[in-house]
Amino acid sequence: MFSKRIALSMLAAAIAATPATRAAADLADGLVGGLVGGAVSGIIVNESAKARERRTAPRRVYRAPVNTVARQQVIEEQTALNYFGFPAGTPDGVRGRNTRNAAAQFQAHMGYPATGNMTEYERQFLVSSYFRAQTNPTLTAQLVAQRGMGQRGLLHAYRDEAAGMMTPGATGGGSVMVSKPTQGADAGTGATMAALPNLMGDGSDGPSLASHCNQVSLVTSSNGGFVTAASMGDPRFALNEQFCLARTYAISSGEAAAANLSGVNNAQLEEQCGAIGPAMRDHVAALSLEPRDAVLDDVRGFVLESGQSPAQLSGTAKICLSVGYRTDNMDVALGSALLLTGLGEDAYSELIGHHLNEGFGTTRRPDLAMAWYEAGITSVERSGEPVFAPGSPERTDLIRKAVFTEQSSGAQQGTESVKPAATLPTFSTTD
Repeated sequence: MFSKRIALSMLAAAIAATPATRAAADLADGLVGGLVGGAVSGIIVNESAKARERRTAPRRVYRAPVNTVARQQVIEEQTALNYFGFPAGTPDGVRGRNTRNAAAQFQAHMGYPATGNMTEYERQFLVSSYFRAQTNPTLTAQLVAQRGMGQRGLLHAYRDEAAGMMTPGATGGGSVMVSKPTQGADAGTGATMAALPNLMGDGSDGPSLASHCNQVSLVTSSNGGFVTAASMGDPRFALNEQFCLARTYAISSGEAAAANLSGVNNAQLEEQCGAIGPAMRDHVAALSLEPRDAVLDDVRGFVLESGQSPAQLSGTAKICLSVGYRTDNMDVALGSALLLTGLGEDAYSELIGHHLNEGFGTTRRPDLAMAWYEAGITSVERSGEPVFAPGSPERTDLIRKAVFTEQSSGAQQGTESVKPAATLPTFSTTD
């Protein structure tokens, strides 16, 4: 025991007398050799084990959160591409090589630049065409059989319809292709069906709202400004001023919304919005025949079957409302206003009241216009958020007074252009 204490004392003295650097080097060699005993050896073993664990343990890699909205859009693209015969693989929300190749095939089929990266316009057309094909399987099957090329033929059919090459079908509310008059069979499809004659016209040569509003603007300028509730003498002219003012606001707000769409020009907007005319033609025709509630019941049914979310349909309708007024296409303008009203945005009922009151795009029915005017005015009064001329809070009072005055006085002036008595000439037919 005594000799062991002496040995330990000598070892401690030797360590104390050794320089620090020498001690560190000796410790590295000596401890491994087991000079100090099992406790320190255990520490080295434990540290070695920890080092091995650090080397072999799986690394934690940070992954950015998945953008579920963008992924869902890619899934929609992949689903639509597969449906139309452009193999994109399993819809997984990842835009990989297969998806880009399928997109390039779709673009080439439609005559777009085959880049593999679709523009927003191309994507919207593809996805909306897919949902449309799902809405009415029977009509879709008929169109596929008529067009040929399988589901891919639907894309050309929908594109042609948007360009105004389709006429409303006789049944089912769908559309039937009518070939343009040619000297022989269609070289592309071999179609030999001749276009049916229409001696009564299609309404495209009706009164121009743009020209009408130019006349109203000239009169407004000569009068020194807009009619107010206090200065109103001709209620119908007051309503026409507000009609043209609302038209201007609709064009402006729609163009602002369209400016946020990437890769879409005016020609493409007009092509796509042109599909609203044929799709909504029956509902527009019902405006001059049925009361407001009956018309809206049918429009709401159409909205439910459209395959689009309310937000998508509302945004589309506002842009197409602008396009319809800008191009003087009353079918598109009225159809868009009806869609917005059917979606619960009753402020747009005012527009339909104006159309019925003046006969633009529909038969003139001031009696039916009353309910539409009332719904539009009430909506603005309840929400406090006017869609048109938000800087004119007295506007709703003016419209209400003009509508009530015109109806109560029985002021029926026919369908001719507005003729304010104080500024436009009046010709007498009596001697």
